[in-house]
Order: sequence, then structure tokens, then C-alpha cells
Amino acid sequence: MRINSNISAVMTNNQLLRTEKNLSAAMERLSSGYKINHAYDDPSGMAISGRMDTQIAGLDMASRNTNDGISVIQTADGALKEVADMLQRMRELSVQAANDTNSDNDRAVIQAEIDQLKSEIDRVSETTEFNTKNLLDGSLDTRVYADHLTRERATDAVVAGKYTIKINKSAKQASLSSGISPASLGTVTKDQAGSVEINGAKAEIREGMSGDEVYAALREAAEKGEAKISDANEKLAFTSADYGKNATLNITVSSDELSAYLGLQREMISSGSDAEVDLIKPDEDVTSDANNKSRFTDSATISYDGNHMTVTDRDGFELDFMAEAGYIGNVDIEVTDMGAMSLQIGSNENQTMKVGIPSTDTKSLYIDDLKVTTVNGPGKSIAMLDKAIDRINNIRAKLGAYENRLDHTSNSLGETNEDMTSAMSRITDADMAYEMTEYTKENVLQQAATSVLAQANEIPQMALQLLQK
Repeated sequence: MRINSNISAVMTNNQLLRTEKNLSAAMERLSSGYKINHAYDDPSGMAISGRMDTQIAGLDMASRNTNDGISVIQTADGALKEVADMLQRMRELSVQAANDTNSDNDRAVIQAEIDQLKSEIDRVSETTEFNTKNLLDGSLDTRVYADHLTRERATDAVVAGKYTIKINKSAKQASLSSGISPASLGTVTKDQAGSVEINGAKAEIREGMSGDEVYAALREAAEKGEAKISDANEKLAFTSADYGKNATLNITVSSDELSAYLGLQREMISSGSDAEVDLIKPDEDVTSDANNKSRFTDSATISYDGNHMTVTDRDGFELDFMAEAGYIGNVDIEVTDMGAMSLQIGSNENQTMKVGIPSTDTKSLYIDDLKVTTVNGPGKSIAMLDKAIDRINNIRAKLGAYENRLDHTSNSLGETNEDMTSAMSRITDADMAYEMTEYTKENVLQQAATSVLAQANEIPQMALQLLQK
């Protein structure tokens, strides 16, 4: 027997300490619910779960971002619904104005309502916002830059880069001239009296009218016939209000005497012409830098409406613009990938979605100069509004596609979040049944070890009994 070193007590104490440590760990898992409470519990599991936790937090925020994106689109779509309703009302008014039972005053009243609706469309375009961000003013659409062009717009299918066009001929207005100065017109005689029709709008030239009165009557008829008349101090000349091959001037004078008085032929017909443009293809560009070559492909085509041009290609490619009146020469069109709203719909870098919302004001819809007070105005207005309504419907359909995608994105993020949370749970969460079993086992072992330690501490007392004898 040894009393300096109670080996039995030391061994029992060491085992008791291990049991207490295991019991403490089991109690910590039971109280926290986690299997990994410290890095030493499972180093690799801690690293994996840390990355998973980051991803799950990112997915939660991406889901919120997605829902915010849906809210933006719903706000824009709600405003566009009102724009579509206003365009439909304007079309109804144009159909009403096209009926010849209406007087000039009636058409003026109809035009007044149309003007108010146009102003409201512009107001909606300028002021529709989400969290102070304008939605319909074009600031969320693809940015297109070009000199000598206006109203540039590009669809999502137009790849960022440079596109070059060559304007060989600018669109022209129809024009006619008499060579007589309106200021020099004398008083109308009985033989000279008659009528002049300008694109269907009649000017009555009566006996005794002064030169100024004749000019005023011609000016009013020209305005109603969608033509422009020269200044009273210049030579009497007319030009169509529109550019392009559909622009016409049709002037009919009722008599030879009036024709001679005005210096106009009894029947004069003139028409304008559309622009002529070449699309510069990559192999036609003389630029040595390949990055600056024009990106128009061999399958790209262009259509004209005066100076308004639309280039189309495969897969929804559409580049729309208006050329500056009278400009001839090359134009570089720079399409950028800036402007469209970027939604962060994933938890990692570059997991984004672009949302482009074009401008919807009257200028971008090409209805800013819509009039029903002219002779052919109601018919033209109907055609212009049909195109505008189609454009708004296409924009709304595009927004609807965005919203449907974001709905599926939100669902996908939810499913991914659920699966990743489940995977992380298997790594980090404690199995309560197992841990309770371990706790019970270690608790019993602790009690047993405590009892044994007490007995081991009694062994030196046996040595004292030997000394007493």
C-alpha cells in the first residue's frame, strides 16, 4: 500500500474530469440546440456552416429584393393602364372627329379634350415614382446616344456597342410656290373670286377682299389642310406639315382668273419623300479598331416613315430613331448597357436581373403633334393612336413577363433557402434525442465516478490501520 501516491484516486479523478467535460458539452448542446458551439467541436463543419449561413442570409435579402422589384413593376403597370385608357379615349374622340356631321367648333372642342389627355400622359410619364425613382420617363431604359438623331430607343435585344448608319438623303416635305408676294395682292375683283382647296381644306376668296384677307384665308385653309404657308412678305409658297413620301400638297383653284391672281396653277400636286439610309455592316466599316466596328448584321433591315426609322433584326432586335431634318452623312449610334434597373436577385455577385422601362410620354409615342382639327387629322390620329396603343400594350406585356419571372425567382429563392437551411441544420443542429441519451449516460457515469472516488480516497486509511497494529 502507498499513501504518497493514491493511483486509484488519481485514475478515478481523471475519469471523473472527462465525464464532467462530456456532461458539460451535452448540457451545452441541449440548452443551445446546436451541435457545434465552438470551432473545436467540428472545424470543417464550422467552416461549411459559416458559408451556408452567409448564403442563407443573402437569399433572404434577395427574396426581399425580388418582392421590391415586383412592387416596382406593378406600380409602373398600374400607371401604364391609365395611359392605355387615355389613349383609348383619344382614339374614340378621333373616330368621333372623323365624322363630317361635326362642325369646326365641334372638332375644336374635341381637340381641347385630346390636348388635356396628352398633357396628363406627359404628367404620368414624368411623375410616376417608386421610392423617389422615376419609372416612366425613360431613365430606366437602355441609354442610346447619337448626334443628329432624336427619340432614340432600343429593345433589350440590342447588344451594347456602336452602330453606324449613313444618311444618303433626308426626308423631304412636299412644296409648291407661286412666285407672287402675298403682300402685293390687290383687291379681289368679281371675276377673280372663287375658292382654293389645300389638301381638302377650302378657302373662299370673295369679291372685295384685300390682299391681307386673302392671305389670312389661305393661311387658315393651309393650317386645316396640314400645310405651312410662307410669310406674307415672301413669295406665296406652301409646304406640307409632314416629312416623307406620304406628305402631300394638293391645291385646286376654282377658276383661271383666281389662278392667275394667286400665281398658282389650277391643279398643283406635290409629294415628299422618305429618307434614304444605309446600314454600315462590320465588313464595310473602315475603322481599324475591331471594337469600334458597326454591329449591324447582314440580316438587319430598315423601314422608313419620313425621318422616323426603325431597324429590325433577329431575336427581337429593334432600334428606333428620328433623324434630324436635312442632315446628310454618317451617324454613330452608341448603345450602352446603362440605364436599365438592376435587381439583385441572388446572394452572390453578378446574380442580377435587368429591368428596362421605356419612356411613355407623348413624344416617345409619336402623338405629340396629334390634331383632329385638320381635314385629314382624324384619320391620321386614329393610325397614330393605334401604333401608340400597340406600343403601350407591348411595354405592359414586357412588364408582365418581368413580373412572372420575378414570381418564379421568388419561389426558387424560397425553395433554395429551405433546402440550404435543412442542409445546415444537419450539420449544426443538435439531435436532442441523442444528446439526451448522452447526457443521461454521462450523468450516471459522473455519479458512479464520484462514488468510486470516495472509495478510492479511503484506501490510505487502510494503511493507518497497519501502523496502529
